Amino acid sequence: MTEQASAADSGTPDIPGKPTSASRTTLSHIMTHNDTNLLGTVHGGVIMKLVDDAAGAVAGRHSGGPAVTASMDEMAFLEPVRVGDLVHVKAQVNWTGRTSMEVGVRVLAERWNESTPPTQVGSAYLVFAAVDADGKPRRVPPVLPETERDKRRYQEAQIRRTHRLARRRAIMELREKRAAEGFED
Repeated sequence: MTEQASAADSGTPDIPGKPTSASRTTLSHIMTHNDTNLLGTVHGGVIMKLVDDAAGAVAGRHSGGPAVTASMDEMAFLEPVRVGDLVHVKAQVNWTGRTSMEVGVRVLAERWNESTPPTQVGSAYLVFAAVDADGKPRRVPPVLPETERDKRRYQEAQIRRTHRLARRRAIMELREKRAAEGFED
C-alpha cells in the first residue's frame, strides 16, 4: 500500500493531485571564478547548492508551501563544470508520499558564448518534507505523472524509496543489536 493510499484510508480529506509539469522548473547560472575549487573547476558544493535550490523550489511549488530537504542521494558528477559555463538545473517531482516528495534533478552545462547543445554534467535525487508554520509535517498533493518518462521516473522513485527505508531499518536493527551487546557508539 502506498503512503497516499493509506492516507486516503485513514479518513483524512483527499488533496487533489498535481501534474508533473505544474511544478517543473529550470534554474540557470553562469559559473565564475568565485565558484571554483583548487583544481580550477567549479566546486561540487556550488553545484549541490544549485541542485538543492532548484529542488526546493519545485517541492515548494508542488506542496503549496514550505518544504525542507530531508535527504539527498545518488548525487552523481558526470563531467567537470568550468568557469564560463552556463549551468541549467532542471528539477521535477518524481514521486509523492503523504508528506514527502522525491525530486529528480538533472544538471546541464554549456559554454556561455557558444551555440553547442548542453551536456549533462550531473544528476541527483532529493527527498523533501512539506512542513507547516510550526515545522510539523503536512500533507502534499499526489503527483500525477503525465508522460511515459514521468511514469518511469515515478516507478524508479518507488524503488529508491524502498531501498532508503530498507537501509534505514537495517542500520537501526544493527544499532539495537550492538546496544544489546553492550557496545556504546
